[in-house]
Parts: sequence; structure tokens; C-alpha cells
Amino acid sequence: MPNSRARPRRDAGGGAGAAGRNELVSRSLQSAEHCLGAQDFGTAYAHYLLVLSLAPELNDDVKETFQYTLFRWAEELDSLNRTQDLLGCYEQALELFPDDEVICNSMGEHLFRMGFRDEAAGYFHKAVKLNPDFNDAKENFYRVANWLVERWHFIMLNDTKRNTVYNAAIQKAVCLGSKSVLDIGAGTGILSMFAKKAGAHSVYACELSKTMYELACDVVAANKMEAGIKLLHMKSLDIEIPKHIPERVSLVVTETVDAGLFGEGIVESLIHAWEHLLLQPKTKGENGNCEKYGKVIPASAVIFGMAVECEEIRRHHRVGVKDIAGICLPENVKFQSPAYSSVDTEETVEPYTTEKMSRVPGGYSPLTECFEIMTVDFNNLQELKSLATKKPDKIGIPVTKEGTLDAIVVWFVLQLDEEHSLSTSPSEETCWEQAVYPVHDLADYWIKPGDHVMMEVSCQDYYLRIQSISVFGSEDEMDVGKSFTKNKDLLSVGNEAELCSALANLQTRQPDAVEQTCLLESTEIALLNNIPYHEGFKMAMRKVLSSLTPGKVCQAMDTHCQNNTVSCGSGQNNCEESSPEPFYVLDVSEGFSILPIIAGTLGQVKPYSSVEKDQHRIILDLICEANHFPKETLEFWLRHVEDESAVLQRPKSDKLWSIIILDVIEPSGLIQQEIMEKAAISRCLLQSGGKIFPQYVLMFGLLVESQTLVEESAVQGTERTLGLNIAPFINQFQVPIRVFLDLSSLPCIPLSKPVELLRLDLMTPYLNTSNREVKVQICKSGQVTAIPFWYHMYLDDEIRLDTSSEASHWKQAAVVLDNPFQVEMGEELVLNIQHHKSNVSITVKQ
Repeated sequence: MPNSRARPRRDAGGGAGAAGRNELVSRSLQSAEHCLGAQDFGTAYAHYLLVLSLAPELNDDVKETFQYTLFRWAEELDSLNRTQDLLGCYEQALELFPDDEVICNSMGEHLFRMGFRDEAAGYFHKAVKLNPDFNDAKENFYRVANWLVERWHFIMLNDTKRNTVYNAAIQKAVCLGSKSVLDIGAGTGILSMFAKKAGAHSVYACELSKTMYELACDVVAANKMEAGIKLLHMKSLDIEIPKHIPERVSLVVTETVDAGLFGEGIVESLIHAWEHLLLQPKTKGENGNCEKYGKVIPASAVIFGMAVECEEIRRHHRVGVKDIAGICLPENVKFQSPAYSSVDTEETVEPYTTEKMSRVPGGYSPLTECFEIMTVDFNNLQELKSLATKKPDKIGIPVTKEGTLDAIVVWFVLQLDEEHSLSTSPSEETCWEQAVYPVHDLADYWIKPGDHVMMEVSCQDYYLRIQSISVFGSEDEMDVGKSFTKNKDLLSVGNEAELCSALANLQTRQPDAVEQTCLLESTEIALLNNIPYHEGFKMAMRKVLSSLTPGKVCQAMDTHCQNNTVSCGSGQNNCEESSPEPFYVLDVSEGFSILPIIAGTLGQVKPYSSVEKDQHRIILDLICEANHFPKETLEFWLRHVEDESAVLQRPKSDKLWSIIILDVIEPSGLIQQEIMEKAAISRCLLQSGGKIFPQYVLMFGLLVESQTLVEESAVQGTERTLGLNIAPFINQFQVPIRVFLDLSSLPCIPLSKPVELLRLDLMTPYLNTSNREVKVQICKSGQVTAIPFWYHMYLDDEIRLDTSSEASHWKQAAVVLDNPFQVEMGEELVLNIQHHKSNVSITVKQ
């Protein structure tokens, strides 16, 4: 505890009032100290509030002790779920110390844990501005910057073609008479400034994000247009006339479109705009000044699609294995990714994922020609209103090439007016990604010329939905297919023999084999498909357990699944009964993991899983049952832990763990937060000879030239934004590290060979260094713009997992340099690597 001694200063003016105040302050300080000694942090906090309100001149003297008291009291309030009281304490503290970066950062951490990511990011950003060298705040800010200013803002503002075409369309509309403009979803305000520069008399712009609204205010002022553009911090749906804008406008400009066109709410906002904010549209053949009529930019859109084969999409959205390191996955368990969208869903969930198809690892193969899915006229109110209620359209597309049907890829052409358009096609150089609808629930995914891919298309809940995807084979006589998503599909099989066979299967299916659906993140599905990962862990765990007591580990557990066999997996009954005391194995991996079940195949082992979701626990139990594990084999650790934040504890008061599995690397490519602290606790909980997995991690990197990374990290000057001064403002929110990269398909030129940058040893901490220098030999001349990095995770000295391998469920990350520099082949550079908590900074020593 910091030194809490402080004494009120004598008031030079004297007087009874001052004396009384000093006495009260002095007694309150003594009471605060007494409460701290008794660990009564709430009362101590109240005393310090009184002291600081009566004697602000003591701020500097008691600041450190006040922080300590605040943080300890906040921990208590957090554990009691007294959220409002906790936030109130921080607000009081920030009134007293508005420029205290430590309190700002701590407030952000609490908000982030509560799920208020936007608000948390704002406090982290403020802490970094107050103290740019405050590493804790920098690390927090970098991790949540995407919620503050999403990365696509940088990519979009650097897209010169997009900016030029929008500017031309807006300029044309204003010149034709549309002099009053509303910009919906203004972002940085670039479209509003295009309109003002074109000569619009009145420009209004609305932006919901507080951060983006404040950013737009700064940008508009810097470009000397604050007098001509009225910025509104609100949704367009809440704008009222004349309360917010004086009258209806003649032009709405917006780019509230995502990869699936409708996902940012453009249909809903334009329906509201036509009904409440826009002048009436010009009817066909009607002449007259455009100022009297309303119109929208973009005017319309055409949505296109294409069926593709893509292994990368497949392994992230379909579990393609039935046996994982000797564990059989039961047939009645169906794993689905969040992008899966069933016909009967009532949830408003984005029914697609997004990919930059030109950069997807391994590429993709079109299996059909590109086809038109839908057109939409943004200047037709009735058409917009009918979109959400319209019955799904059925589409059948002929297959042109044989292959595995993995997804329907979707893009669109945005027609800004009759003359100007933008395409988000995979073949275009564009800032947009494409929407990807992974295909699920086919009996057979192999298609060939002569087949037709069938689907239903709708705009339910204002999302583009592509559902009921099936395949109509050339040999089939009915418009049905290979989709067996529901029992009713059995009536559509195509001929009597197949129907009889299907009915026979229905009758002979075990009555208790009820199908269970398990929703997993795409990275969790890719992990299940990562066979080397599971085989590596199985081998490493067996070696550790064998070394502890050789006879206790079953060696007969390599029996793989065979048709109708019951020997797959368990092996519990094959172990020597003379060794009743089991080995304890704890898996604290993030998300869904079958490693505890694999551990259970290795003999007299008591595995514990730390999965949190009830659905995941049910599925793990089903997998155990399918592999004939006794019911009590796998246990869920969180049921045994009173405080879920303190997962790392002894298995029993008198027992220790044989193996603890930690998640060291996030799927994004960064080191997990607080991993070294978790490793330190884990080492104290291991039995003699026990191990943490992985035992150590090596971080590798190389120097590259990549204009793509530069443009995705910061806005490049004023040329890209057509002379508007935006870069200095939005670049305040750039972060030095780009995550979720695929190094195998990243457009870049390697300028050096890979080098080892850092060692993180979870078992032997004295081998770790927080600061080291690494020499790098330049093997190709060029401009160094970034340093991508990845990891080799060593389960032991022989078993290694590579986070950059083709099978890896991990992505890679890269440090993007603020100031790229030229290098020549044969040069030698020195990199300085600093490791602070889970944050790694890489700088080039000049």
C-alpha cells in the first residue's frame, strides 16, 4: 500500500471556519488510514472523497493512496456486481483527477469487461493522449481501436477511385439544382464536404458514433466548412423537421452499405428519409428544377453472385473430419458457423461472413458463371418498402465446372446515377470485401456441369439472405436436390428406390440419436479441422504422463474409429486397476476445445474443461458418450470454481495438476493478455514433473515491403481524399499493429529471411527477456514498410505447432512502420524487441 500520510496545510487567513475545516480534513485522513489498515476500502474511499473536496490542495499528496483505495474498492464492487456504484466512483475520481491517465485506463478496463467497448476505447485513447509512454493504456487502446474507428475507414478513404466517383456524382447532382443535402452516416464527413465544395447551399450530416461525430467536427473545421455543414450526433431515423433540420432536402447522399449491401441499414434509413426528410421524387417524363424534387445517391444497385469452391472458406465453416486424434465426432452433432442461416430463423443475425476473395489463402474456383441476384431502386419508396415483406425468389444456376460447392460469393454494382457506378466485384481493385454465404447441410457437396445450384433469395430483416441452397442433379427428375436439411426433404429425393432407402434409414435410426446443433465461431471450426494441432497435443500429453508414472498411461489408445466399433476413444477400462489415483489435466483454452477428451484417452486421467457455454458442455458430453467414456470422466472446471475470474486453482486441496493447457496466442495473431501472469500461477499448481502446454513459444518475423499494409493502416495524405484535409485527424486512431492477416496471400515483397524475435518460456521464466536486439540481414533491396510476425509453439522440444501453417486456425499480425525506409541488399539492420505484459513492440534501431 502506498504511503497515505498527508496533512492539511495551514490556511494563511486563519479564522474559525478554516480551523474547523482543517480539523475535519485531519480527522478524515486519520479515519481513511485506519480503514485502509482494516481493508475497509469503501469507507476509506468515502473519507478520501471528503478530504479532496474540502482540501483540493492535497490532491498531489494523497493521489497515489487515493488511486490504490479506488482500485481496491472498485474490485469489491465489481465482485458484488454493483455496476452503477463502480462507475459512479470512477466518475467522481475523474472529476477530482481529470488528467490522470491511470484512472482513465482503469475505468476503460472495467467498461471493456462489462462489454461497453466503444466507451472503453474512448478512455484508453484519452489515457494514451495524456501519457503517450503509458504502456498499459497503449496496449489496451491498440486492442480496441477497431471499435473506436473501424479499420475500413482508412481503406475506404485511401480508395481514390471511390472518392472520385462519389465526388463526380454529387457534383453533378448539385449542379443540376440539388442544393440542400443530407449526408446519412457521415463518418469523417467527406461526402458532405464534396457537396459543399460543389456549391450546395445547405448541408446536413448525421453520425451515430460519438467518436466519428467528434472526428467529423474537427475535419470539417480544419477544411473551413463548419459554417456551411451542420453536423448532428444522431441516427437519421431520429431526425425531425424543423427540430433538427429546417425543411426537407433535395438530395440524400449515403454510403451506408456493407459487403452484403443492406447490412448497415440503408433500406430502413432511406424509407424513413423518403417519408420524412426528402422532397418528393421527380416522376418519369417530368421536367423542372431538381431543387424541387428529392433524389438519392446512390440511385440503385444490382447484386451479383457466384458459386465457388474454396478450401479456406470450407475449413472455417464446415467440420470436415470425423476422427480427431482418435476421438469420433458423433453423427447426431452438427457444427455450424455464425454465418449459417436457416429458413426458420427468427433472429436478426448477419447471415454472411466477408472475405477479400482476391486475397483468400489458396484462392478460389468459380463453379458457375456470375449471375444476377437482385436489383434495388433507392429512389423508389414502394420498392424499398416491399423488400422486407416480399416472398423469397427461387433461383437456379447452371454449374459450369466440377468441384466442391463451398459458398455463394456476393458483390454488387452501386449505380450512383446514370453515369457513375462502383463495383465491389472480386476482380476489381476496391476497398470493399465480398459477402460470403457458406454452404451447409448438403448430402453431397460435389457438383458438376449439368447440375443446377438452387437457392432462395430475400431481404428478410433488411439483410440479404441466401437460403435453402441445394443441388439439382442432371439425373434428377424433380426440382429438388442434395439438400437434406429437414425430414420433409426426404419426400423430394427423386425416385422410388432412393425414397425407400431413406425411409428405411429413418426407421432404423436409433430413437435417442436426436440431432444437436452446436454454434461455433469460424476459428473454432478451423481448430477442429486442424488435425496436426490435436495429434501434437496427444503425443505431448502422452509423453508427460508416461514420464510421471510409466505404467499408468494406456498405450492401446491409438484405435481409430471403425464402422460400428465401440472401442473408439475411451480406454478407461483398459488401464491397470492398481492405480486408482488419476492424473489431473486442466484445459483453460479459450472457446470450444476437445483436448480434455483426448487427454481422457490416455489412461488414468481426470480431465477438466473450462468451456463456459452450456451448449458446448452438452456437445462435449455427447462426444464423450459416443466414444464410450464413463459419464464421470470429463468434468467442467467452472462448476467447481466459486470465482470464475480465478480459474487457476488446485484440482483438490491436496492435489496438483499434471498438465495445464493455456491459450498463449489469440486467433488474431497477438499474444494473449496476462499470459505470463497465468503461467506464473500455473507453475505453482503443477506436480513435480508436470508441464504447462505450450512449454515455450518462439516469435518469428521478417521485413517486408507492402503498400497494402500501409494503406490499410493510415490515410496517405490529401491526394487520396481529393485535397481534403482528413489524414491528420483520422490517423490519430491508427494502431501500429495489424491483426487477422493471412501472410500467405498478403501482397508483399520479403526483404529479409525470417528471424527469431522473441522467446516466451512458460516453464522456465528466467530464460525470458523483456528487451533484446536482433540482427537482420537484408536479402533484397526495397522499402521496409512492415514486419509481419507469427509463432512456433513448442509443446516440448520435439513437438511444435506453427501458427503460420496452412492448417493453422490462427492468423498472423504485423507491425506497420510509421516511417518506412529504404534498404539495400547485403545491409544488416538491428531490431529492438520489447515485451511488456502481452504487448510486443518492434522498432528498427537506426
